[in-house]
Amino acid sequence: MLEELKEEGIVNKVGGRFKLSTLIQKRMVALNRGARPLVEMQTKNPMEIVVQEILQDKIFLDTSGEMRTREAAPRVDAGPSLEDM
Repeated sequence: MLEELKEEGIVNKVGGRFKLSTLIQKRMVALNRGARPLVEMQTKNPMEIVVQEILQDKIFLDTSGEMRTREAAPRVDAGPSLEDM
């Protein structure tokens, strides 16, 4: 088992053990289907890659339980722009 998974920090980061498990499973599926890792690592072990992506805040579960990357996260609408006024 990876040492990082024994720490409560990663569990708290994603909001609990169930969410951590869900996030890991969804990201592992994506990697196994050919998604590119979001972190640079020497390992080919997908579990190690996923754990590092979580620790580096590269992936998260949105409010509907879907996995998102920080780069693909929808932007929060800040209201109408000056062009809309």
